[in-house]
Formats: sequence, C-alpha cells, structure tokens
Amino acid sequence: MNRILKTTVIAAAVMSVAGVAQARDQIRIVGSSTVYPFASYVTEEFGATTGNPTPVIESTGSGGGLRLFCNGVGEGTPDITNASRRMKVAEFERCEENGVTDITEAKIGSDGIVLGQSSENDVFDLSLEQIFMAVAAMVPVDGELVENPYTNWSEIDSSLPDREISIYGPPTTSGTRDAFEELVMESASEELGAYGDEGYTEIRSDGVYIDAGENDNLIVQRLSEDTKAFGIFGYSFLEENTDTLNAATIGGVEPTPEAISAGDYPVARSLWFYVKNQHAEEVPPMYDYVDMFMSEMMIGDGGYLRDIGLIVLPEQEREEWRQAVADRTAMTADVLK
Repeated sequence: MNRILKTTVIAAAVMSVAGVAQARDQIRIVGSSTVYPFASYVTEEFGATTGNPTPVIESTGSGGGLRLFCNGVGEGTPDITNASRRMKVAEFERCEENGVTDITEAKIGSDGIVLGQSSENDVFDLSLEQIFMAVAAMVPVDGELVENPYTNWSEIDSSLPDREISIYGPPTTSGTRDAFEELVMESASEELGAYGDEGYTEIRSDGVYIDAGENDNLIVQRLSEDTKAFGIFGYSFLEENTDTLNAATIGGVEPTPEAISAGDYPVARSLWFYVKNQHAEEVPPMYDYVDMFMSEMMIGDGGYLRDIGLIVLPEQEREEWRQAVADRTAMTADVLK
C-alpha cells in the first residue's frame, strides 16, 4: 500500500472511531408510548441544562423496547428502555441469555388507562364487564361462548347509548395493551365465570377493535375525526387534551390523579424504566440522566412531570426507588415473580 493511500485509510479509521465515540455520548432510549411524554421532557431538560447531547428517544412500545434492550450489549443496542408495565420473567431471562446481566429497575409513578372519546359526547359510565363484552373475541350468550355479536353499546346493556362500538386501541407490543388485558379482560372474565379458571384476554379482530399503533397521540387525533369512537390510552394523554376529550367513568369512578393514586380507579398501572449498567462506561452521561429523571424536580409532588399527567408515588416509595437507582441496584428474576 503506498504511503498516501495508507495515510488516507488510517485517517478514515480514526474519524470513524471518533464518530462512534461521539455518538455514544448520546444516550439511546426506547420503549413505552405512555412513558414517552415524561421521558421526552427529561431528555429535553437534560440536553438544555447539562451540556450533554439531548438523548435520542424512540417510542417503540413496552414490549418492542424490551426486546431491543435485551438484544445484547454494545453498539446498536439501547441504553435505557421505558415500560408501562413491569418487565416479565421471560424478558429478563432473554436479557441474561444475550449477555445483558446488570440491569437497574426504576419505578417512576403511576398512570390510569382511560377510555377516551370526543368531548362532543356526554360522559357515560361503564363497568369492567361491559367493556369486556365490547372487545372480547368470544362472549357468553345464553350459557354458551360464541363469537362476539355486539355491534352497539345498547346491545350489551339497554341503559347504554344506542351507539356503534368502535374502539381504537394499542397493539400487542404495547404495555398499555398488556395492562388493559390484565386489569380489564382478566378481571372481568374471572367474575363472569364462563371461561374456566384462567382469565380470558383474546380481543376481537372483526374491525370493532382497531389496532391504532404505538403512538397514543395518533389515537387522540383519530377521536377528533371519528367522534363516536372510543380510544384506549394513558391518563396523561387525556390530561393534555381536556379541551377536546373526555373519558368514561369506570364503575362510577372518574379517572383523576387522586383516584388513580388511591387505587379507587380500577384500571391503573405503574410506570418504569430499565437501565443497562454495562453501558455506563461507554455512555458516560447515562447515570446523570437517570438521576435527573428520579429527582424530586421531575417525579416529586411539585415535580415537572406531575404537571403533564404523571401520578406521583407516595414519598416513602419514591425515596426507596430513588435510592435503589442511585445505588445502581442490579435486579434479579425473583423480584418479578
């Protein structure tokens, strides 16, 4: 190789390495669409106040984010993933199989899942059973399980409006979908007693339930166009759109921060993120971002994230999680069982 060519190759290699190092100064975050508005606020604040590059954040859904997170360690894999439900044992085991063996878990607050609609409609009250009967693939009719025949709310219960059932909801990769299946579908089917010992979670696929993708903002937009439909999404999106949306009460309980925090609202869940500690040396700003997210300034009673819809954890629980994250506590599978 002549000297000029050799020098060019070496220079290109140095520039390539420098580019990679610079890129790894930028934290990469994936995961839940529900946690996305909160994490986005923190990333913007982090970029504006610390002198570090603003982290890159992508809304992939909880399941999609955890899949990417658990793909391995190193370039091309995310540093942090957000989740609107807790990591599953199978996901933790997949992480371990792929060499992701040092993970810190962080609980940031709570959220309620709402059935939102255009504010052109009057609010009406639904039970978990009525919601189940609207979206389940198979429902009990005259003592037998049959394909869901209901197309109007009034067919489920004559006290409900004579209005077509149309529901925009999250896909199977979404933590909101997981939580909806557990908190609504499983709970209601167990009470109905027609499905055996296990809860029934299969959602109908005949067009009544419409898979609207991972981005909850798109569901909100669709409700402004399809004004007779409902949408399933996190409370924070209702909070941000009270001028155009309202939400059904469930079991007579309105989705409010107080009702969600107290556990009175029946469709509430916890919000999380997961940190890949093995990336700490390669991505130096990572822990500074994590500590900012867990600070009182963000998740406390007077924190910024409360203003955009985060349901704040009790003070003692906040402090316990903050300390666990500050200690970079490595999670184990037994905490998920």
